[in-house]
Amino acid sequence: MNSTQIMSLAAIVIAALALIFALYSQVKFSRLRRELDLLQGPDDQSTFLATVARHIDHVDALREDIVVQRQVISQLQTDLRDAIRHVAVVRYDAFGDMGGRYSFSLALLDDDGDGLVLSAIHARADTRAYFKGVTGGASDEPLSPEELRAVALARGQDA
Repeated sequence: MNSTQIMSLAAIVIAALALIFALYSQVKFSRLRRELDLLQGPDDQSTFLATVARHIDHVDALREDIVVQRQVISQLQTDLRDAIRHVAVVRYDAFGDMGGRYSFSLALLDDDGDGLVLSAIHARADTRAYFKGVTGGASDEPLSPEELRAVALARGQDA
């Protein structure tokens, strides 16, 4: 074999290797192109990065909403403490000669024990109603045993 034939054979081998490498590169490039097309989508709004960015914006908006809702809940809890939520009624016979327990004391209190006691005393001829203010579970005016019991029951105490 002369040097021209050796050179020709070497050129053919190099050309064959280059063709194999080119085909391998083409297959790899085609796969990468398909994956890129999958990530990009048909338009700019449906690209993977645009979708991720939109989701990040949504999550940020939700976090802001959570902060606002926590403030609202906190305000509602504060308002609820001042609401009349604790109620108790004690029925009794105000006079020994009358039955039916038509007289009553009604305690209406908030979480701090502030509110009022309404008592209605039923007699044969009439019924009288009395209001007494309550602060911290106590009143500036003397409370009857029935009123004290109503206040205690409204505050969740055993009376």
